[in-house]
Amino acid sequence: SPIFSSASTRFTQSPRAPCGAARPRRRDTVRACSQAGAAGPAPLSKTLSDLKDSCWRFLRPHTIRGTALGSTALVARALLENPQLIDWRLVFKALYGLVALICGNGYIVGINQIYDIGIDKVNKPYLPIAAGDLSVQSAWLLVVAFAVVGFSIVVSNFGPFITSLYCLGLFLGTIYSVPPFRLKRYPVAAFLIIATVRGFLLNFGVYYATRAALGLTFQWSSPVAFITCFVTVFALVIAITKDLPDVEGDRKFQISTLATKLGVRNIAFLGSGLLLANYVVAIVVPFLIPQAFRSFVMVPFHAALAVALIFQTWVLEQAKYSKDAISQYYRFIWNLFYAEYIFFPLI
Repeated sequence: SPIFSSASTRFTQSPRAPCGAARPRRRDTVRACSQAGAAGPAPLSKTLSDLKDSCWRFLRPHTIRGTALGSTALVARALLENPQLIDWRLVFKALYGLVALICGNGYIVGINQIYDIGIDKVNKPYLPIAAGDLSVQSAWLLVVAFAVVGFSIVVSNFGPFITSLYCLGLFLGTIYSVPPFRLKRYPVAAFLIIATVRGFLLNFGVYYATRAALGLTFQWSSPVAFITCFVTVFALVIAITKDLPDVEGDRKFQISTLATKLGVRNIAFLGSGLLLANYVVAIVVPFLIPQAFRSFVMVPFHAALAVALIFQTWVLEQAKYSKDAISQYYRFIWNLFYAEYIFFPLI
């Protein structure tokens, strides 16, 4: 090692050095050797840390947060509607359901990354496969494991109907990314898949499964019908705006999106306009069905989010639609999505 070779050279070059001068050098050499030995396990711990970081980025954390918040909010709403039926023994079943949903989420975003390596090297070079931090073989192992574990949990705990919904979600996620279908190439088909999976299937499926676990038949409640419609439109907006930061890579690989066809500014205004319409409906609904909603929560909450959205769109305009401003705008859309689920049990 450089430590020992350096020390050896110094001792060789001064064989007649006094003992008092040589001893500090020997002590330095021993101290350096001890430090090198103590640092020995560091590469293994760093490897494990890097692997954990790669797997977490592979899961796309912002989508995991949306799935976890959505499922938790819908379970909470079902329990609040039927407090007399709460059975704490069902907590484990709820946790199994959450793990299954996260596995399904991981499968869908993972298989998309496997087939988008070239595009991601341009649009999202920080993703683990594109960055070279995770091999394609390891990625395939992960997505297969996610699918198997998620499917096994659903089959053994939630019955045939929820299992069929779960398989439908996996199927839609597959044809979205995998050739020869690769429906993400077609804007309308891509929007419909994302809105269906992220909006309708998640909300309807979780609420149905929760009522079934409580021993109840399925029945729409006004708040659940509202959040399902609201989030389906919101998922459509996410599907539209998610392509804003990716225009460069999409054009290079001839992926047709609304952003590449109509331009970033027009799509940003379209997304903001759809969300503002969503918020207007949310403000009006409690006046139309006052017995089903708390207007003192619904009105100020959605009005505040609408104002924040207008401000963020103005910031994007002032920044001349720079790449950083577009990314910030897209993150803000997801934050609005999270906020809706956080307040949903209170409406």
